[in-house]
Amino acid sequence: MRAYVVGGAVRDALLGLPVEDRDWVVVGETFEAMIERGFRPVGRDFPVFLHPQTHEEYALARTERKSGRGYTGFVCYAAPDVTLEEDLSRRDLTINAMARKGDGSLIDPYGGERDLKAKVLRHVGPAFAEDPLRVLRTARFAARLSDFGIAPETLILMRAMSEGGELDHLTPERVWKELSRGLMESHPSRMFRVLRECGALKRILPELDRLFGVPQPPAYHPEIDSGEHVMQVVDYAAQTGHGLEIRWACLLHDLGKGETPADILPHHYGHEARSARLAAQVSERLRTPANCRDFAVLFAREHGKLGLIGEMRPATVVSLLECCDCARRPERFRALLDAAACDYFGRGGDKPVPWPCAAPWTEALEAFLAVDAGAVARSVEEPRQIPVRLHAMRVDAVRKCLINYAFPAVTCHEGKTIS
Repeated sequence: MRAYVVGGAVRDALLGLPVEDRDWVVVGETFEAMIERGFRPVGRDFPVFLHPQTHEEYALARTERKSGRGYTGFVCYAAPDVTLEEDLSRRDLTINAMARKGDGSLIDPYGGERDLKAKVLRHVGPAFAEDPLRVLRTARFAARLSDFGIAPETLILMRAMSEGGELDHLTPERVWKELSRGLMESHPSRMFRVLRECGALKRILPELDRLFGVPQPPAYHPEIDSGEHVMQVVDYAAQTGHGLEIRWACLLHDLGKGETPADILPHHYGHEARSARLAAQVSERLRTPANCRDFAVLFAREHGKLGLIGEMRPATVVSLLECCDCARRPERFRALLDAAACDYFGRGGDKPVPWPCAAPWTEALEAFLAVDAGAVARSVEEPRQIPVRLHAMRVDAVRKCLINYAFPAVTCHEGKTIS
């Protein structure tokens, strides 16, 4: 059986990166022959099999013919007469269109090794334009290989695909899959910058695209541009190793600034409520997992308050902790603090390290949790008074833990200074 390792395993090996998964292309075989060899079919759209021992994926060499719009509009042809070069010609980028023989020798008909050395993302051929998902994939590779540039002809083609409306036929699930994978790369901002450069961002995330060019007060945001601020925030979330929930929330937390009335710019009074509404709409449209949606909405709604604990009364602090359901889900509030730190550090100018509001919020949370709700319930005769008594005891506990807290005089959020 003529089987070749293809795609990412070849690329990553040449880059000196660890190879986690290997995909294989099989040339000269039929579906029936693969079954007879013990391979288990798993492909829905074209013949893909699992190896009986290693469980790695083996696909029959195939060609595709465009038959409709979008990601699924293809007719697949897989037969023994399809060559390896024909199979590779249908792939997206030259760096993904290489193969290795069993003896380790490289097969590179489209110059992938050359482009790896030149650090260029270049499309293989005209077939690139037939699959709109490749616009997102190329942008995602730009986030992964952050020192790679995109070939000018590839960027022109991506722009033509965006302007032609092909991206409008992608399913929400496919868009979310690529966006979520791009957010988990080392420099997620590059994905969104590339999508914006080729006109795709306004197609798939117009709410985010609108932020670019919207000013913020330079005294609190030296980077000024609202879109630039969000890019710095998501990159900081990546640098600090946070998960998808936090990165998605960081991406959406300021969407409301794109709807700020022009007559009050560069200020953005009340943008948190607008951001929460838009975060919910975007997450629903892309059918994101519920945990990502709910956390993004919560952070968008509350992020403006998290930098103001030095100005809050103890009762206000407790009310926010109760609103965030900290008694049942304290770990989620700790994640909110992590996201707020990303928001704080994701901006220009010098900033104190660590985030000044992290310690007081953490202490307030621990004091809040230390109040024994069960003991309070047992000590109150009238059930309707239990929430009132519990709230009062939590306020007293938070007051005691914060009364002597020395807040540095630093700006934590737009227009507000803690002192």
